[in-house]
Amino acid sequence: MTDGIYPTIGRQVGLLREMDVIAQNIANAATTGYRAEGLVFSEHVSAGTGDAPSISFATAGGRHVRQAQGALERTGGTLDLAIEGEGWFLVDVNGTPHLTRAGSFTAGPDGGIVTPDGNAVLDEGGAPLFVPPGTAAIHVGGDGTLSADGQPLARIGVVRPGDPLGLTRRAGTLFEAGAYVPVEAPSVRQGFLEASNVAPVLQIARMIAVQNAYQMGQGFMDREDERMRAMFRLMDR
Repeated sequence: MTDGIYPTIGRQVGLLREMDVIAQNIANAATTGYRAEGLVFSEHVSAGTGDAPSISFATAGGRHVRQAQGALERTGGTLDLAIEGEGWFLVDVNGTPHLTRAGSFTAGPDGGIVTPDGNAVLDEGGAPLFVPPGTAAIHVGGDGTLSADGQPLARIGVVRPGDPLGLTRRAGTLFEAGAYVPVEAPSVRQGFLEASNVAPVLQIARMIAVQNAYQMGQGFMDREDERMRAMFRLMDR
């Protein structure tokens, strides 16, 4: 009697999760370097007993990160950096390497280059980047080479995840990837920032579709509940 309800409940839970993901995407449509996410649904088919038909269950099993590049916006900031094409900036968060496309960096009082949250930006060897105090001119070459007053200091770490599907969002624009490898020929643009790759119109259209699907599922469950209640009332007579 409940064969139709359990698959619908699983579907409804997945739709609610997808709605949360869409809402997060829309909320970050103007966040520098933000990567949109989508939900991955999987199907589990349970064989019926005897002559009963099989039952299909849908679950929201994981998320995928949209890799399309956001638009590059000129800011003119000395340490505003954007990656054109493949790659992620490497930053340190409490001793753990993280990846980000948000390149709005600053030089701290000690000369260390950090993110707005104070996380150290790392070079290609995984060491924090520094510029000498009193530097008059900071230049970042297209390959990520950092120079101070014309003297090369280090090369900014630009890497890619070993498993593109293994990115896990930790906070906002920060991801963990487990293993990562250097990008051999990165293209770094100084004085630019990368905009979010969220397409708000598409996300809103998807939100409406998910909401309609959820309402249809809820209507089915309401009707099924009423049917079962009516049947139990007949059985009690």
